[in-house]
Amino acid sequence: MDSMINAAGRALATGDPLGALKRVALRDDAPALALRGIAMAQLGNFAKAKALLKSAARAFSPKEAVARARCVVAEAEIALVSRDLGWPDKALRAARTTLQAHGDRVNAAYAGSLEARRLVLIGRLDEAERLLAGFDPGPLPPVARVAHELAAAGIAVRRLRTKAARAALGRAALAAYEANIPALKAEVESASLVLNMPVARLVSKGLETPLQLDEVEALLTSGALVVDACRNVVRKGDTVVSLATRPVLFALARTLAEAWPADASREALLKRAFRARHADESHRARLRVEMGRLRAEMNALAEINA
Repeated sequence: MDSMINAAGRALATGDPLGALKRVALRDDAPALALRGIAMAQLGNFAKAKALLKSAARAFSPKEAVARARCVVAEAEIALVSRDLGWPDKALRAARTTLQAHGDRVNAAYAGSLEARRLVLIGRLDEAERLLAGFDPGPLPPVARVAHELAAAGIAVRRLRTKAARAALGRAALAAYEANIPALKAEVESASLVLNMPVARLVSKGLETPLQLDEVEALLTSGALVVDACRNVVRKGDTVVSLATRPVLFALARTLAEAWPADASREALLKRAFRARHADESHRARLRVEMGRLRAEMNALAEINA
C-alpha cells in the first residue's frame, strides 16, 4: 500500500483538499491523478478536476475496473454540481453496475444517489423514486447517506410532500454533521432553504400573497380550484386538467381566475390570450370559439358563464 496515497485519501474524506494536494501534487500515477482531481473539485476548479479524472481513468489498467468506475462516479458528481445535465448518464449506470459486481457497495450506492439526483433535476421523478425505493442508507458512511437523503428530499420537494422533505433533510443534516465536512454541511443547508422561503405567489381576489412550500401543499389539497401557472394545469383536489399544450386556453383560464370573483372583461381576455391591442370582429369570433373549448375542458372542475 502507498502511504502517501492513503494519507491523501483520508484528507479528502475529511474535507481537506489542500492537505491531500500536499501529498500527491507532484505525482502523475493513476491513483494520484484521481485524488488530485477530487481535490480540485472540492476546491471548485471543476474544469481541472474533470481533466485530471479523465487522465486517471485512462491511466488505470483494464484490470482495474473498480478504480476506473470510481473515476466515472467522481466525474458524474462534478457534472451534477456544475449542472452539466448533458453528461452521459449511461457511463454512470455502467460504473454503478461494475461497482456492485465487485462488491463496492458504498460507492455503488453513492453512484445510485447521484443518478437519482440527476433524474430529479431533469424532471424524471418516477425513475428517481424507483431507483431509491427499498434501499436502506443506514449502513452507509455519512457522505453516502447525505447524497441519498438529498436525492430523497429533492423528490419529496417536487412531489410537494413537505413533511417527507423535512425528514430527509433532517437526516441529511445529521449525516453531514457526522461527516464534519464544511462543504457538505453547506450543501445541506442550501438545500434546506427551499422549505423556509417563498416558492410561489397566490393571486386571489386581486391580492398577491407569497407562499412557502408547505402552504402550496396545503392549498393544493384544500379542494380549491387552482390555476397552476408553474405546470400550466388547472386542478381541484385530485382532478387535474393539463393545458400545457394549449397556451391560449391556459391564458384564458388564468385571466378568469385572477379576476375572480369579479368578471374578466372581453378586452382583458383578448389581450392575455391573443396579445390583441385593438380587437376586431375576427378576434371576438375566435374568443367565442376558444371559450367554448375552455368550457369543455373545464367541465369537470368549474362552470364558466358569459
